[in-house]
Amino acid sequence: MESLRQTQKKYCSRAITAAIFAGLFLIVAGQKPVGKGLILGTVFSIVNFILMAQMLPHRIGKSKNKTFFLSFGSIVLRYFLLAVPLIIAIKIDQYNFIAVVFGIFMVQFVILADHLLILIASRREKQV
Repeated sequence: MESLRQTQKKYCSRAITAAIFAGLFLIVAGQKPVGKGLILGTVFSIVNFILMAQMLPHRIGKSKNKTFFLSFGSIVLRYFLLAVPLIIAIKIDQYNFIAVVFGIFMVQFVILADHLLILIASRREKQV
């Protein structure tokens, strides 16, 4: 469980840091709705990532039917959660819809970037 928390902390802190810096840069550059949308989407992405990790242990050791319904309920709950920033971006002009979508995928982008950097570093070490 502790390694799960460390992974959450690592990726979520990197995602929110990147979103805040990019969002502040965009706001200063005059793209206020884009910056705010990126930050809004990232916050909901982090909440989704944490909920997903919290639901995992509840499925272990349960019957097949119970596991199916717990998994399905978890997915539905998280989809509704991710719909909230999208609806906000559609209804309120202060948030850019495309930026919210990018923010929703920010944790996944950070995970992918981390693995790509590790891959590049390991290939460089093999060449030396």
